[in-house]
Amino acid sequence: MPLIVQKYGGTSVANPERIKHVARRLLATQRQGNSVVGVVSAMSGVTDGLIQLSKQVSDIPVSREIDVLLATGEQTTMALTAMAIEALGGKAVSLTGAQAGIVTNGLHTKAKIHHILPEQIKKHLEQGKIVIVAGFQGETEEGEITTLGRGGSDLTAIALASALQADSCQILTDVDGVFSCDPRLVPKAQKIDIISYDEMLEMAGSGSKVMQSRSVEFAKKYSVSFEVCNSFNTQPGTIVKEESPCMEQVVVRGISVERNQAKVTITNVPDRPGCAARIFATVAEAQLNIDVIVQDVSANGTTNISFTLNRDDLEKVGTMLDRVAQEIGAGEVRKEGGIAKLSVVGIGMRTHSGVAAKLFEALAQGGINIQMISTSEIKIAVIIDEADIVSAAQLAHTAFGLDRKEEKK
Repeated sequence: MPLIVQKYGGTSVANPERIKHVARRLLATQRQGNSVVGVVSAMSGVTDGLIQLSKQVSDIPVSREIDVLLATGEQTTMALTAMAIEALGGKAVSLTGAQAGIVTNGLHTKAKIHHILPEQIKKHLEQGKIVIVAGFQGETEEGEITTLGRGGSDLTAIALASALQADSCQILTDVDGVFSCDPRLVPKAQKIDIISYDEMLEMAGSGSKVMQSRSVEFAKKYSVSFEVCNSFNTQPGTIVKEESPCMEQVVVRGISVERNQAKVTITNVPDRPGCAARIFATVAEAQLNIDVIVQDVSANGTTNISFTLNRDDLEKVGTMLDRVAQEIGAGEVRKEGGIAKLSVVGIGMRTHSGVAAKLFEALAQGGINIQMISTSEIKIAVIIDEADIVSAAQLAHTAFGLDRKEEKK
């Protein structure tokens, strides 16, 4: 009997009526002759509510207790979903991450899956039950509850599909699949039928919020193909899989946008070994993630170093770097918000030239100035003013022929 793993996100289980809809869909999948494992997120807004609740009792909540608290969100959903299936005449059982055999390391709030022991899941499947697993969580070998970070339910589903050697893995959400750009920014964006792991990783890391990056990395590592589709209809979604030669025929697969960015520039940094290391070691100690890094050509023994990061971290890193700049004999630290990142992604870039020229020409025609540029084998990213990001996304989308063709009447 084929085994299908289906993951349902927070909007798909946002209220009792939607949970009943998910229950009907899971039951219908089983009645088509499949064994079914459902992975559920917390109901929409519940995790944020729990975080706010924790801050009302503690300015700096202990990470261990945060995990214990947040894990209850998914546990609520799993129990309600199992109840709904039983009410429809089906057989179901709900399991926490620990009961499902998901063993993690001990890094609270950002744990990594160490291995999975799915014997209990298999036992329930053999009894004809639909198994509902709480996403986003696991347990250490010492019995400590852990969570996997934002979007961790995606990782739960991918990891279970791998451990159970599932025939199919579906990530069901409130959109029809992965689009060539955010349809709210580019109305002519179209759904992508097939995308490679690498392209999906670049888009996820460049602002696309459809999938958690770690889950895509896990899927690539263990060769787990999966489908991103809409939980509210039965239309085909987007297949994410290992690349094939024919996929390189599409030069650009999609455009990603990331707002809420900031830029830091340290001027007149002494051009000698160790200065850059001192700067970025300070950022790393603060556990802040940085993105694009640019260093100017040295002149008169000094250089300027610029990098981008999340705008919410700007003041924190700025205060730290003011001190470091003084220690290494650099100039001022300039902090600038109001910027955004536009990324053009496609594995076809490996075998086609002219992508950068086409992107820069499209932005120039719109009068959009590029502040920084970053490239990888399958991505070109530019930093621009946030006020220009919608126009830039639309210009780039059209320039690379990604606009949805209007249907003839």
